[in-house]
Order: sequence, then C-alpha cells, then structure tokens
Amino acid sequence: MDKRVTFRGWLLPAALVLPQLAVTAVFFFYPAGQAVWQSLFIPDPFGLKSQFVGTGNFEFLLNDPFYRASFVTTAVFSSLVTLVSMGVALWLAVLADRLIKSSGTYRTLLIWPYAVAPAVAGVLWLFMFSTRVGLVAWYLGLLGYEWNHVLNGEEAMALVVIASSWGRISYNFLFFLAGLQAIPRSVIEAAAIDGARFWKRFWTIVFPLLSPTTFFLLVVNVVYAFFETFGVIHTITSGGPQQATTILVYKVYADGFVGQDQGSSAAQSVILLVVVGLLTIIQFKYIERKVHY
Repeated sequence: MDKRVTFRGWLLPAALVLPQLAVTAVFFFYPAGQAVWQSLFIPDPFGLKSQFVGTGNFEFLLNDPFYRASFVTTAVFSSLVTLVSMGVALWLAVLADRLIKSSGTYRTLLIWPYAVAPAVAGVLWLFMFSTRVGLVAWYLGLLGYEWNHVLNGEEAMALVVIASSWGRISYNFLFFLAGLQAIPRSVIEAAAIDGARFWKRFWTIVFPLLSPTTFFLLVVNVVYAFFETFGVIHTITSGGPQQATTILVYKVYADGFVGQDQGSSAAQSVILLVVVGLLTIIQFKYIERKVHY
C-alpha cells in the first residue's frame, strides 16, 4: 500500500518550500538574470553609462580566436582532471576495501586532502614545482629534466591538472569506497568459486555495480573542473603561459575584473552556463543509459 503525505491546505507546503525557493531565487536566478542583462550592453571606461549592443558581445566572442582556444583548453583540462581524479580514487578505494588491518587509519589519511581549499592546494603544489625552491623541480633537474612551467605551456597544464585532481581524489574516494562496501560479498565470492580472477571479477561484476556511483561522480567532477578549479589556476599560473591554462571560468575573471570589460565577461558567463547545462543534459540523456541501478 502506497502511503503519501497529504496536507489539508496549501499554507504549510508553501511555508516549507518558500525558504529553498528564496535561496534559489536570490543566489541563482537573480545573478543569472543580471548576467544575461549585462551581456547585452557595453559600459563606458568610467562605468557611468552603458550602450545597448544586443548580441554584439556574443558575436565578438565567437569570432575571437583566443576565446575559441579557451574552449579547447577547458575541454582538455576538464577531461584530464575528471579521468585522473576518478581513476586514482577508484584504485585507492579498491585497495582500502581489501584492507583488513589499519583500514580506518588508511581511510582517514586519504580523506584529509579534501579539507584543503583549492587556492591553498595551488600554493602547495606551486612551491613543490617552483623553478627556484621547488623540491620536485630540483629532483627532476638531477634526472636531467629542466622543469619550467612558467614558460612551458604543457608543463603548466600538467601542474594545474595534478593540483586540481589531488584535492578531488578524496571526495571521489569516499563515494567509491561506499559503493564497493555496498556490493554483496556473496556475489563476488560466487564468482571467485567459479574461477574468476580478481580483474575478471572487477570488470564484469564490481565495476558494473558501481555504475550509479561512477555516473554521479562523473557529473560532479565535470562541474568541479569547470568552476571550482579557479583558485588552483589563479595561484599557480594565472592562466599562463600565453593563455595555455586559461579555461572558460578564468577568462570570465580575466576579462571582467582585470580587463574591466563587463559586457564581454557577462556574455562569457552566459555561454559558460549554457555549455555546462548542455553537458549535463547529454550526460543524463546518453551516458545514464549504461548505468545499472
């Protein structure tokens, strides 16, 4: 028998929903509406008045080669961060799930990096790879490799990917470990009795049963790579060298707060919101079909 909660009137349901609607309206719909409105204008250098240009800001951005290049940079960066953070987290979760002794200590140590803010994580990795005082850069020099992310765009991209992934591994690890522990042991033991080795059991039984967790983390990590990695990039490379690490969210900041081009910055934020929304729709429409609940 299906039991549903019913209300005699509409005042109580409205009172319960109103706080969440107010927060959503103030912190999401209003800023989004302001961004759309500002994207239709070009302010003067002194900010005293604005000129209506319609879709002029969008047309300029789509014809700008530097802005189009930031799309490619964002795609590469977000893909690498998602793959590295989820891959390493899954590997660590499998190891932690198989531990018998000291498993609690192992899990606690893996969770700690999640408490570090992105900007602080960027500073930590910047010190380790600094060309002057960096310990990792010094060891690489002993091996005959001259590390210099200030001038080398590929090394700068590798560094921001490592720093961004490091802070996200702990978050993914928690969900993967919970998913692994929710899998019935009887299913895995039955496969082992039938002669299936570890990797055979993992790819045919464990990983398909982890697909709901994997899909959830895929969506969350893509959003994280698009938005929450700003602090890492700002502290390590500031979008350089030669915009090699300038992703879409950082270009919004660079053009809006550094370049003081408020109209272009607002148009970029609108485009970024549309891109992330389309990616989320594609993920739920096509990738979710392969999820086994």
